[in-house]
Amino acid sequence: MARGFTERERKNIKRNLLEACKRSWTQHGYRKTSLDELCRQAGISKGAFYLFFESKEALFCEVLCSVQEQIYEMAFGRIEAQKNKEGIAQALKLVYREYDKNNFLYDSDSADYTILLNKLSEEQVKEIEESNYKNQQLFLNQPYLKYKVDPAMAMSVLYSLIMNLKNKEILPYNHVEVFDFMVDHLIDNLYESQEEENENRNCKKK
Repeated sequence: MARGFTERERKNIKRNLLEACKRSWTQHGYRKTSLDELCRQAGISKGAFYLFFESKEALFCEVLCSVQEQIYEMAFGRIEAQKNKEGIAQALKLVYREYDKNNFLYDSDSADYTILLNKLSEEQVKEIEESNYKNQQLFLNQPYLKYKVDPAMAMSVLYSLIMNLKNKEILPYNHVEVFDFMVDHLIDNLYESQEEENENRNCKKK
């Protein structure tokens, strides 16, 4: 029978499980991540694991959503600190780098991810979908910016840029620098700042 844990121990153990899972998921994928090994790294027995998560899949679901939330908070901070197109560009670059560290964020069409998804409950799938939607909204409806193109087109462009991570190994140039270059040269074609909108309006009046 698993012994009881203090509140401080529970907090540390859960954090260690989340971190161990994130590392293993990135390096080995879902199927090859061993629950026994995660428990060993967290310093608990396999029986004690179920005091923290109802299943291996529940742990993976929380890892995915927590990483998404961390990325959202960091990117939101960049946008709030610089409320213009440059702030959007900096947030995109941050998101790209974080996705690069956590390949499970962009490997959603792999067989490994599909197996995980099929084992999740409807509630867990919905939680992941809501997390994804929240992050997408980060680049929509900014009051100080206006799209120059259809919003669906803009989001498709941004998504396509980030998904270039899948091709990073075959690019003849550093993929992070390539991403930064594309963002810097596309951002002006996607967004119009409030100042630009006012200038264009004044030009039309003349």
